[in-house]
This record gives sequence, structure tokens and C-alpha cells, in this order.
Amino acid sequence: MRVYVPLTLPGLAEAHKTGELGPGPLTAYAVTPGLREWYVSDDIEELEYAALNRAAAASLRLIAGDPSAARRRVVVAVDVPDKDAAADPDRGVDSAGLGEVRIAAAVPLAKAAAVHIDADDAEDDVSAAAAALGAADHGDDDAQFTVDGAEDHELLWFGVQEIPSIVG
Repeated sequence: MRVYVPLTLPGLAEAHKTGELGPGPLTAYAVTPGLREWYVSDDIEELEYAALNRAAAASLRLIAGDPSAARRRVVVAVDVPDKDAAADPDRGVDSAGLGEVRIAAAVPLAKAAAVHIDADDAEDDVSAAAAALGAADHGDDDAQFTVDGAEDHELLWFGVQEIPSIVG
């Protein structure tokens, strides 16, 4: 199963240093039954894109919680055995947990398929979105508009071999 692990740039640097994403349990995003039901699609690429975007939103929350982190969302795509990615069946189609899975143990970075990161030109919008998250969570429409502005930026794709130059 392809899962998408949200990180920050310091988190990616730590994973590169240790050779693993972890420690477990890890929160990741994947094409779960709830995600399939919510998006009503059979197109696996479309569903994986939705899971990637859910992970990007989780990365934004990690950035908001770490004032020292660069304002660029980071998601690592990793392939794990299906049995290692457990969705919470009680969440069903709860929109807050769509696509969310738990991975019990650390995952070797060698299992990563790709890294997705915001381009430099997204930093201002990501920074503003991270600052606006709290207000958006409390129903502020203007703050939600700011958060949505970060989501307008597509994450760039990088090969795993490029991680050393990314965290440089």
C-alpha cells in the first residue's frame, strides 16, 4: 500500500540522518475505504492524489506547531505492506480522518518512493496558512481562505536520491 507521511523539512532531515521515518506509531494517509466512499471515485490516481493532499494538510499542521521549521510542506510517499497501515474503522467517513492510517513501527527510508515538497514560491502562502490555522479551525472564513491559499500550490516531486540536496 502506498502511504503518504506528512513531515516538515527538519523532520525529513532527521529521517535522512537516521535512515527511517519514525519512531512509530506514525500517522500517514492512504486510499482507505472511507476515502473511497467520500470521493466516490474508482480512479486510483485521483484517490492517491486526494490522500497526498490530506498528508499535505497534516504537514501544514506540523509546520504550524514548529515555528522554527521552514514554511514548506513535506510529504514522503512510502510503500508498506497492507497489514502495516491500519485505518480506524470507527472513524468511517468522518471528514477529519479521511484517509488517515496508523503505522505501528518506524519505516525504513529506503522504502520511500518519492518526496513531495512545496516550491520556494509557496513559502509566503504556507507561512500565512500556518498562522491562520487556529482561526480557520474556529470557523473564521477569512482564515480558511488563507489556509486554502496554501493548498493552491502543487507539491513538487523529488526522487529519494535527492533528499541529501533537499535537506542540505
